[in-house]
Amino acid sequence: MSRLARLGIFIVGALALLAGGVFLIGSREYLFRPTYQLKTQFDNVAGLAAGADVQVGGVHSGTVRSIDLPHKPGDKVTVVMDLDSTTHEIIKRDSVASIETEGLLGNQYMAISFGSPGQGEVKNGDTIHSLAPLIMSDMLKKASGILDSSQQAVVNATVATEHLKSISAKIDNGQGTVGELINDKQLYANLEQTTSGLNTTVTQAQAGVTDFKENMEALKHNFLLSGYFKKRGYDDTADLGANEISALPQGRPSKEFTFSAKQLFDSRDSAKLKNQKSLNPGGEFLAKNDFGVAVIQVSAGSAGDSKKDTVLTQARAMVIRDYLVQHFGFDDSQLKTMGVGKQIGSGGDPDGSIQILIFPMGTAIPPDKPATGADSSASNSGKPVQGRTDTTAKQ
Repeated sequence: MSRLARLGIFIVGALALLAGGVFLIGSREYLFRPTYQLKTQFDNVAGLAAGADVQVGGVHSGTVRSIDLPHKPGDKVTVVMDLDSTTHEIIKRDSVASIETEGLLGNQYMAISFGSPGQGEVKNGDTIHSLAPLIMSDMLKKASGILDSSQQAVVNATVATEHLKSISAKIDNGQGTVGELINDKQLYANLEQTTSGLNTTVTQAQAGVTDFKENMEALKHNFLLSGYFKKRGYDDTADLGANEISALPQGRPSKEFTFSAKQLFDSRDSAKLKNQKSLNPGGEFLAKNDFGVAVIQVSAGSAGDSKKDTVLTQARAMVIRDYLVQHFGFDDSQLKTMGVGKQIGSGGDPDGSIQILIFPMGTAIPPDKPATGADSSASNSGKPVQGRTDTTAKQ
């Protein structure tokens, strides 16, 4: 073989070797750098191709080596990635792979998130978690559905506008009740006159109620009826529940004063005090000592009408409270009443009893009773009395 032929063969072989090297290096970007492999799996790779970029924290750090289809239906597609060994420090076991798109319609690439500091490092050939890719066709279908809904909403709005125009036209022409009211001056004047008459009637009714209250107040001081109110012991039934609570406070009282109804009141059906000084030890204790809440609990005897006894016990509790507040200096917001009505059970005072129960500092004050006076009497009828039923004064 001549020298020229050998030279030609050498040149051709060198060019072939060079071309093969170029193709080899182009397909294996990290051929001369240390790498390791990671795997991840997807139900659908959304157009990702072998050779696509792999980015870690937005930095190009590897390539997709291969994409392997599953061997049977129901399995997932496996993506094999070659990653630069320097990413070992930031990719951990809890890192997540996802398929992203460059721009709106650009090429797909693989993105891997940073791992947590406390997680272990991944090893060559490990499989990491993945997020399902966002498929553009699905987004377009949803966008199409939204546009269809918007078009229907525009159609509905157009129809509603046409209806409003029709209604406005009928009103302008005086059709219907509203149209006649707007266009017929006489009808408007009649309606205004009727409304004015109703307002006058309401004003007169209010004035009548005021006059009735004034007359009733005057009757209370009339010499013919004043004896009735004095015997009863109080003026206005509406005041009976002003300071009444629904239940006794939690815990045991630190001090108790107990009296018989016969000891303090004129008669069995009266709320007029006859022996007020018997209450003075209780009032002095309230004025000289700190306390959380005090309750005047009054019960009636076992005989008599339950409804009337409820009102009577409320009145007696109110009268005793008024006496203590007027004659002894203490925070009257801490003094509450409970008229519990008829006393149920054996061993109680047949005339009824009164207890001043004083609870220590820090005791929560129970909520006020919802109804007052006679309005609440029915709800207490036939219920047992709360608290104690002693008949001897404790001082």
